[in-house]
Amino acid sequence: MRVTVISIPVLDQETALQFYTKKLGFLKKLDMPLDGGHRWLTLVSPEAQDGPEILLEPAPLHFEPCKVFQTSLKDAGIPWTQFDVDNVQEEYDRLIALDVEFSVKPTEMGTVKFAVFNDTCGNYIQIVEML
Repeated sequence: MRVTVISIPVLDQETALQFYTKKLGFLKKLDMPLDGGHRWLTLVSPEAQDGPEILLEPAPLHFEPCKVFQTSLKDAGIPWTQFDVDNVQEEYDRLIALDVEFSVKPTEMGTVKFAVFNDTCGNYIQIVEML
């Protein structure tokens, strides 16, 4: 078994596409129209273009349990997922310069350093550096 696609629920696919590509630096891999004006919209890391894809999933718009779960996680300050980075402080500084809002500034805890930001699409995302 291997991971090929992970799903991140988003409130607006176009807003998410702009944020994840222009601010986070992911690359668009697939963009196929679906029923209801939605898209099969996936992104990849520029460092692993043949690696796992992130699906920007519009589920909160048409599946109430997903919307409730997404809202509950965000209200509790819990990240939906995490992305590994080489240097949390450098990534934090880069994203702050792009006006990304952080709920947790770079923090060391044991063998990791992490920070948490708002993806503007209904989620908190954690970035992690292994120390």
